[in-house]
Amino acid sequence: MKHWPAHLVLGLLWGVHLLPLGVQAALGRALGRLLHRLGRSRRRVALRNVALCLPELDETARQALVREHFQWLGRSLLERGLLWYASPARLKRLIHVEGDIGLAERSERPVMWLVPHFVALDVAGASTQLFQRKQVASIYQAQSNPVFDAAMRRGRLRHNQGQVFSRHETALPLVRAVKRGHAFFNLPDMDFGLKDAAFVPFFHVEAATLLAPARMARSLNMLVQPVLAEILPGGQGWRVRFLPPWDDFPGADDDIAATTRMNRWIADEIRRNPAQYLWVHRRFKTRPAGQGSLYDTVPPP
Repeated sequence: MKHWPAHLVLGLLWGVHLLPLGVQAALGRALGRLLHRLGRSRRRVALRNVALCLPELDETARQALVREHFQWLGRSLLERGLLWYASPARLKRLIHVEGDIGLAERSERPVMWLVPHFVALDVAGASTQLFQRKQVASIYQAQSNPVFDAAMRRGRLRHNQGQVFSRHETALPLVRAVKRGHAFFNLPDMDFGLKDAAFVPFFHVEAATLLAPARMARSLNMLVQPVLAEILPGGQGWRVRFLPPWDDFPGADDDIAATTRMNRWIADEIRRNPAQYLWVHRRFKTRPAGQGSLYDTVPPP
């Protein structure tokens, strides 16, 4: 009985997924407006991140961007039910794939998909299972609630017998999966502390950034293909773009230079679609020695 709230939420997601996407989109944006009103701490984090990354925006523009972001975030949360429960045929109608999604199937080298944290990143994951046959390996953040954790694992694996590994595990199982032929769905832009990371500029702010993309690409001779996902307005669905691979990544032997290039690319893509980036994550939580938190001084919104 102690997990009944989680079962209730999953039941609601299942029920809502039966509705037309246009209706879900309206409900999701309404949910986002509610989360913006009630989620004071996350709202403050988002405002602080936007101020740090996009200082050219004035206060009014930052507030408007964060309000819009929460509405896309609300949609992404509600539409998780579609990704977890809808039929493959329905999902294929709603996911609009652009670019070379079949690269991993043809490549003689293992492929790493580089997928920044835009709110539709789970749609990108679903597309790698629905539109190509290569098995997929990925890393995910284990959920504290076991019911949600199990639902997430089932949802992310239901179309493809790949593997997901907890971020708390060592990298060895993931490396073995890549060597067995799995493509790696890599989410490179979150702050997980300084383990296997370095301070690298992200919008000109030093950010703890994992060096694993550069190191794995080099050690396993991987081909790196950037992937971007976005939610389309109303009931139009989602767009997932598989961009041309970075044939020259990570370069000779400079992990910092390669990671700086990766962060610069992510920042450029955020500028193209700022409202759908995951601003509620404390991207600058880890600070260099002697520097205080960038979030402690956030004024009330």
